Amino acid sequence: MFVMDGDERRRYAAEVLKLLKRRYRREMHTSLKFKDPWELLVCTVLSAQSTDASVNMITPALFARFGSVSGISMARPSDLYKYTKSIGLYRSKSKNIIRAAKIIVKKFDGRVPEQMSELVGLPGVGRKTANVVLFNAFGKKEGIAIDTHCMTVANRLGLTSSRNPVIIEKELMKTIDRKDWGDITHLFIALGRDVCTARKKCCSECVLNGICPSSEAPSDDKRT
Repeated sequence: MFVMDGDERRRYAAEVLKLLKRRYRREMHTSLKFKDPWELLVCTVLSAQSTDASVNMITPALFARFGSVSGISMARPSDLYKYTKSIGLYRSKSKNIIRAAKIIVKKFDGRVPEQMSELVGLPGVGRKTANVVLFNAFGKKEGIAIDTHCMTVANRLGLTSSRNPVIIEKELMKTIDRKDWGDITHLFIALGRDVCTARKKCCSECVLNGICPSSEAPSDDKRT
């Protein structure tokens, strides 16, 4: 990670955001398909180590079968397997979804909680999932959801040198304005899917090639 003081890092991050918004503004939203906070919670739990596209393929039938949170709360894990078996770790995810539904029905009157502390207390829900639900379902910016795309992009941009999602989130929260906390996840994911994948960089096609310290594209003003 190249060395900058706090103000320089914030200015650099602001420039990164400006360029990413210019390129990926239409992708500043989750690609998971949902109708309410409960559906988003289920989708996000299922999406761990799986693609959003694969989740979107199975959830319409799942929600049509079980309906609301109360419907799933009365199901058995094996009842969900028919719908979730194409998703990685489907057995544990199905069990966690049912356990979370039971807690939400009993403790929160069937409504997905809107507080970080309450969300992370649900089975299968960590800070990433909680941040996704809080921002995309409730418009709340309590933190930054860190997935594998965010890890790759943040490291290549020099905004972190860590592979620990908790540390990365804390470092980004110090550098990026709170108003952009929800958007930065979508922008990093869009960049990561497009030209900055974990396996391959297409720096010549990247909107950040002039300022990214990891860029392999020729540039006169690239940071070093």
